[in-house]
Amino acid sequence: MSEISGAIGIIGGTGLTTLAGLEITGTRTVETPWGAPSSELTEGRLDGQPVVFLSRHGNPHRIPPHEVNYRANLKALYDAGVRTVVGVNAVGGIHPDMGPACVVIPEQIIDYTWGRPSTFFEGSLEGNLDKVTHIDFTWPYDQAARDILAQAATAHNVSFAGFGVYGATQGPRLETAAEIRRMERDGCDLVGMTGMPEAALAAELGMRYVCLGLVVNWAAGKSDHIITMEEIEAAIEQGMSGVRHILEASMADLGALTALPQPS
Repeated sequence: MSEISGAIGIIGGTGLTTLAGLEITGTRTVETPWGAPSSELTEGRLDGQPVVFLSRHGNPHRIPPHEVNYRANLKALYDAGVRTVVGVNAVGGIHPDMGPACVVIPEQIIDYTWGRPSTFFEGSLEGNLDKVTHIDFTWPYDQAARDILAQAATAHNVSFAGFGVYGATQGPRLETAAEIRRMERDGCDLVGMTGMPEAALAAELGMRYVCLGLVVNWAAGKSDHIITMEEIEAAIEQGMSGVRHILEASMADLGALTALPQPS
C-alpha cells in the first residue's frame, strides 16, 4: 500500500466525511495480516492537510463494538502513512458536567472489555511485532494532540470538557445502573464501548492517539428515564456540529505535530 506522508487518521462514523472544506481524493479497499478493516479508507485533504477516514462500525453501520477488527483498523491506517489518529467516540455521560451533546477530550481510560484481540505482540502471524514489549500506557491520549483539540474548541466557541476518564465497556448492550455506580466509584466520567483496544494498539504502533468524545446520553441511572435511540439521535444531531468544527480547525496543527519526531 502506498503511504500518504503526514496524513491524519480519523476513526468515527461515515458522517465525518461531510466536513466543511474537505476534498475527497479517493477511496481504497485494503487488507492487513489481521484481515480487512471495518471499511474502505477514504482519503482527502482538509485545509491542505492529508486525511484518511475509517468508519469504525463499517459503511453502512453494521459491526458491533465487540466485533470491530481494531488491529486491522489501526494497521491499515499505519500502512497508509497515518501517524496521528483522532478517535471520535459516542459516549454516555457519568460526570454531572457531561450531559448529552457535550464534547469531551478525555485524559485517561479504564478498560473493562474482555476477549477482544488487543495486541500486535502475539503468536507467529506474519506482521506481528517481533518481540513482546510491555508498552508504557501511563498516558493513553497524546497530550500535545489533546491541547490542539482543546485550542480549536476554544477558538470556535465549542463548549467542551477538557478532562475525564473514559470507561470502556464490552457492549453491545448498555450498562446497568449498578455497573455505572461502580464505574463512578472507580473514577470514570464517561462510558463507551469503542475506546479499547483502539488506544492501546495505536500506542503499540508508536502512533499519537487522541479521543474526541461526544456524549449522546446520560449513562444508566443518571437520568429519570430509560435510554432511547431517539434521545441518542437528537444528541448526535446537536453535538456533531461542534465535533466537526474542532476537526476542521485542528487539522493544520495536528499535521505539524505529526511531522515532529514520534515519542519514544
